[in-house]
Amino acid sequence: MADIIISFKNLNVVFPYKGKDIKAVENTSLNIYRGEVFGIVGTSGAGKSTLLRTINLLQRPTQGEVFVNGENISGLKGNALRKLRTGIGMIFQQFSLINTKTVYDNVAFAMEAVGKSKMEIQQRVPEVLELVGLSDRAKSYPAKLSGGEKQRVGIARALANNPYILLCDEPTSALDLENTNAILKLLKEINENLGITIVIISHEMDVIKKICNRVAVMSGGKIIETNEVFNVFTAPQEPFTQSLVNHTLNFELPERIRQNTDLKLLKIVYSGEKAEEAVISDTIKNLEVEINILHGKIEYITNKPFGVLIVQITGNPEKVKEAQNYLTTRVYKVEEL
Repeated sequence: MADIIISFKNLNVVFPYKGKDIKAVENTSLNIYRGEVFGIVGTSGAGKSTLLRTINLLQRPTQGEVFVNGENISGLKGNALRKLRTGIGMIFQQFSLINTKTVYDNVAFAMEAVGKSKMEIQQRVPEVLELVGLSDRAKSYPAKLSGGEKQRVGIARALANNPYILLCDEPTSALDLENTNAILKLLKEINENLGITIVIISHEMDVIKKICNRVAVMSGGKIIETNEVFNVFTAPQEPFTQSLVNHTLNFELPERIRQNTDLKLLKIVYSGEKAEEAVISDTIKNLEVEINILHGKIEYITNKPFGVLIVQITGNPEKVKEAQNYLTTRVYKVEEL
């Protein structure tokens, strides 16, 4: 049985606004397991950041409980709260660096804040700068860094006190695609090599797909679906989740093709090992039909193949029907468009 490191029990967070109560998080229960990369995804205002910040009590619950390492932290104060936060690093969307301090001093500041000695700081800071690939930037100031380098400093600072949990609040939303991929790769390596549990929130399913093991989908302050990332992409249960996945996969066809009722169009969904089989060529060869691929791709989610193809199929009507039935037996799902 997996070891639960973070647990929410009937959590509610309510904000007063113009005489009304706004429910940012509503009646949420969820378990996150030690050593996993867990994603929380949803649109703006879904409650993602609020939920994330209850883990280190930057946001206190209105009702319900938060457990970390089996301890109810909801009421922690003073030294007990400071001790909790020492073990939970946090990475922010806009980096939150001190512009008047060097890279070295930005990382050292996190250790000074919890009372680490000068000797401990001198030993640890070079270690984490090397870990994030910034050893040669120790004396640079944030203004001289790229966005990707600034986020690497943020990661180094979050790791300085050897946390066992790393909270990531939209860590790539201010970055371009190249730096986004590099930062996600670095976070994945940190998780695998150091065993740190990572909780990452994002409004982009692409980010979740690249790094997370499991994901919770939030909408209107509620978690509406939780599953392994591969399952959420291949078989989303809720309409809102289906919309997020479809937007990410982006398989829109031109209007002229969609409006042509003479075309026989099929959406073929591959999942698991079958995504690597020569299904299309087998169908053409065995059933004497023609298949024209109009759109699609195969990619790997948590190292498992998943693919979608949109095809046009032509030939003798009986053969076309037979080919459609044959495809249904060979792949995860076939939909007629």
